[in-house]
Amino acid sequence: MRRWRPGRPRLPRTRRGWRRLIRAVVAGCVLSLLPATWLHVVTGERLRTAADVPRSEVAVVFGAGLWDGEPSPYLAHRLDAAAGLYRAGRIEVVLVTGDNSREEYDEPDAMRAYLVRRGVPDGRIVSDYAGFDTWDSCVRAKKIFGVDRAVLISQGFHIRRAVALCQEAGVVSYGVGVDDAHDATWYYGAAREIAAAGKAALDAVVEPDPHFLGPREPGVRRALAEAG
Repeated sequence: MRRWRPGRPRLPRTRRGWRRLIRAVVAGCVLSLLPATWLHVVTGERLRTAADVPRSEVAVVFGAGLWDGEPSPYLAHRLDAAAGLYRAGRIEVVLVTGDNSREEYDEPDAMRAYLVRRGVPDGRIVSDYAGFDTWDSCVRAKKIFGVDRAVLISQGFHIRRAVALCQEAGVVSYGVGVDDAHDATWYYGAAREIAAAGKAALDAVVEPDPHFLGPREPGVRRALAEAG
């Protein structure tokens, strides 16, 4: 009995075959880059720096992981930017959105504690415990927390996707991209965005419901009332 052995891929033997292969490769590359191109087009002038971002009542900070219960360095940089905007009077309330799908893992509360330690009053922080991905966070900001306009804060490689999806969810958004050292984690995140851009384009077209929606929450409205 002959054993099956995986063979080498058969390459074209004619010029016509090579032309077809090259066309297929080029078409695949173009299609894979279309979502990223869409992100650049729709975000346009929506990306700003912390110094020139328009004043807004609400800032949204997206979760980026915990290390031993504390914000990861990338998440800490996002929160530092939010605290700086608050101290500068450019925002009034911070909506922290992240994963709390397990009892032992609570991104929003860790984010809240970090902001409080950096001078943001607890009453000006609102927690979204079901921000399981960027689309969920954007939809919930609009439908659950009643946010119509916001400054979004994330790393540079993620901010275009965040702005594009929040715009699609009905939140008028400006993005502040946080600078970080271009280490292995940064390059991994940037490479991951190529695939994530495809999912973002699909979310924008299909507009799926978040993993968890639930009733409307008055947290943002109450925090703004406290801010006067």
